[in-house]
Amino acid sequence: MRIIRSRRPRVLLGAAAAVLAVGAGALTAAGAADASSTTASTAISTSEASPVVATDKGAVRGLSADGTSSFRGVPYAAAPTGNLRWRPPQPAAGWYGVRDATSYGASCPQAPSVVAPPSAALSEDCLFLNVTTPALHPVVKKPVLVWIHGGGLTGDSGSNYDGTKLAKAGAVVVTVNYRLGALGFLAHPALESGGAAGNYGLMDQQAALRWVQRNIGRFGGDPHNVTIAGESAGGLSVLAHVTSRSSKGLFQRAIVESGAFALEQEPLAKAEAFGKEFATKVGCADQSADCLRKAPVQTLVDNISTATALIPGVVDGAVLKESIGTALAAGRFNHVTILNGSNHDEEALFTLGGRVVSRGYNVAYTSPVTADNYQSNIASALRITPTQAAAIAADYPLSAYPTPDKAFGTLIGDATFACGVDQVNTWTARHVPTYGYEFNDDTAPFLFAPAGLVDVATHGSEMWYLFDLPNAPFPVPLNAEQTKLADTMRAAWVKFAATGSPSTAAVHWPSYGKVLSLELPAAQVSTDFAARHHCATFAQNLDKVK
Repeated sequence: MRIIRSRRPRVLLGAAAAVLAVGAGALTAAGAADASSTTASTAISTSEASPVVATDKGAVRGLSADGTSSFRGVPYAAAPTGNLRWRPPQPAAGWYGVRDATSYGASCPQAPSVVAPPSAALSEDCLFLNVTTPALHPVVKKPVLVWIHGGGLTGDSGSNYDGTKLAKAGAVVVTVNYRLGALGFLAHPALESGGAAGNYGLMDQQAALRWVQRNIGRFGGDPHNVTIAGESAGGLSVLAHVTSRSSKGLFQRAIVESGAFALEQEPLAKAEAFGKEFATKVGCADQSADCLRKAPVQTLVDNISTATALIPGVVDGAVLKESIGTALAAGRFNHVTILNGSNHDEEALFTLGGRVVSRGYNVAYTSPVTADNYQSNIASALRITPTQAAAIAADYPLSAYPTPDKAFGTLIGDATFACGVDQVNTWTARHVPTYGYEFNDDTAPFLFAPAGLVDVATHGSEMWYLFDLPNAPFPVPLNAEQTKLADTMRAAWVKFAATGSPSTAAVHWPSYGKVLSLELPAAQVSTDFAARHHCATFAQNLDKVK
């Protein structure tokens, strides 16, 4: 932590006074109980370019640019290291003086990938969040949008998402780091703590949401109007919080982007069996918590894989008491307004690597797909019988697609992503206002693969239309038409966060039963989403929507 010792005594005293004013929690040591007013809204600004805000743990100095103020690398929980590894997040320590919040904190340990920050920026001490606000002293508090990044629960970082444009559209934007891979989601009998086993990353997200409740008012946000949003594994995390009893009251709305792909979680016994295998793999054959907590971080990162029980997740009995789909189908969820959708061809990204994401699992398939192995690939990927595979294949004749691989990827994407959205929205619309979308701009530049490899709106394509992505490896600017669609989407996302409806003066967004197609030259209402994606066929031939 870098503390700025101000050369201006009056400024320092002012900041210290503000810290004292918001409660003794600002000066406590690590491990002390969190306690502070949710209504305090004290902000001190040394200059427009260097704003200072008093949080419940101490004052932070950010930076201002493009009409917004940003505060980066703000700790929301203690470093989960040493004896705190694989435990629920603990309160962050307070600090004296003014903490520099002009640069991002470390990202959580992860393997190299197109979304991983530089290795020098990785550390177990990674429980930081970032706030971008359009106004520190608004007449009316702004809606809050908390972004949970994707990355398969094994990669990515809050620092990869710049919320400036969403903030300029009218929301206070918070992006969050959370523990990843084995450090965030390993279930093992020796690590059970207070009923929790695994899902530490979800607990981190809850801790960040509690930080928002205590502090966001000081950044111009309304703690009583919080929307959680996420893409891919972040969208799955959003659904987990929608169904988690321990997340109740921490948010009022939910945005799920390509996250309805894993609706049935693993039972704890199966996840812990994997945990024992993992412990042996990393040199802890004695299966002790002490050995696991002393294992080198890199060993833990190197021995985890996205093809494990991390996704679809685990019913741990604490954060998740039942599978997401089971809870939604029965109406046992936090009744918040929901915006949920997917992209035109979700699997086009994954098939580049010779795999598909199928009903919550990463599945390699026999490639190239041919007429001879088409149905066996379907049966393997969807874990169904040959008879069921034949019935589904009839809806996707090879003659209708340029290649068998394209037919196979389209089929699995419909089964997993599109019809996952349709199923979730059907369930939630019985109880709460629900809005559906499909991102259909097939000209969207894809920032995570070289130009020419992806020519369709695929998994992650829509994020460039919501955020600036400063660390994307293959950046391409949006053209004028795409920029207009991006403006439309950000306005809808912020309107939803503010009011619970994404309809704007420019675009009417109907509630579920119809889906808004986000496409060029203008968004269009679609009435045949389920039919186009053959959701009735999948409902008849899949044992459960997973």
